[in-house]
Amino acid sequence: MDELVAGVRAFNRFYTRVIGVLGAGMHDTPYSLTEARVLFELDRKEAMETGELRRLLGLDAGYLSRMLARFEGDDLLTRERSPDDARRQVVRLSERGQAVYRTLDQASASGVRAMLAPVSEEDRRRLISAMTTIQGILDGGPAPGGYVIRPPRPGDLGWVVHRHGVLYAQEYGWDETFEALTGRIVADYVRDHDPKREAAWIAEVGGSPAGSIFCVRKDDRTAQLRLLLVEPSARGMGIGRRLVEECLVFAARAGYERIVLMTVDVLAAARHLYQRAGFELDEQHAERAYGAEVTVQYWSRDL
Repeated sequence: MDELVAGVRAFNRFYTRVIGVLGAGMHDTPYSLTEARVLFELDRKEAMETGELRRLLGLDAGYLSRMLARFEGDDLLTRERSPDDARRQVVRLSERGQAVYRTLDQASASGVRAMLAPVSEEDRRRLISAMTTIQGILDGGPAPGGYVIRPPRPGDLGWVVHRHGVLYAQEYGWDETFEALTGRIVADYVRDHDPKREAAWIAEVGGSPAGSIFCVRKDDRTAQLRLLLVEPSARGMGIGRRLVEECLVFAARAGYERIVLMTVDVLAAARHLYQRAGFELDEQHAERAYGAEVTVQYWSRDL
């Protein structure tokens, strides 16, 4: 935990320097980061009660009161009693306050554009994905609602091998032999790939890979579903079901009459997806694999 705390604090020190909040004012203005944030929240709504603003930003009541008094003195906002409760104050930005906020907003956007300009497209996606991850974990909100299903791009196949190795080790204690198996499956797919009869898909959330599935040739009449994976952060979004559907539609269009898959009994969520998609269990047996005792299962369905 001490190492984690030190890592978070080091990142905080780095990022506050990057976004320029250590100086007296933001973007060569007399307004601090906190004051700019208050102006931002007031610009979002026509009017806000001071209590709502304080709770939203977690500010001390006295500190916020002094800030609003300064803003009022600078003709940035107006204050009045709430029509619903005379004990409460309602604040709203004046025309001057809106103009000051627009200046801050434009300066902030220009600063971010300048920061991103020398960064490659791939690193921009990684950056936004990392920021989205940080926000999602610390905010504790629901998973993002949108995702994209697309063909693999350069680097995605390595990601498939890497994430299979990491996740199955973390969640089931499997050893490196499973990662090696995944690597062989991917290598065989690349070496013998027939785009008319084989395909792979990557699910992307927030610009970052979050799932995978492969449809490969078993024989002339039979396709095989392989390497279904959904990141823990993206589970519950329907990605697994959509990936299976993509695989089945492609296999049918490619002319296969049947599709098969191999799984193990501990992968309950995947097994549920397969059952819902019409797969039936053909056989199963216990064996030692991937450094664990597992029950290997073979499923299939007609197309």
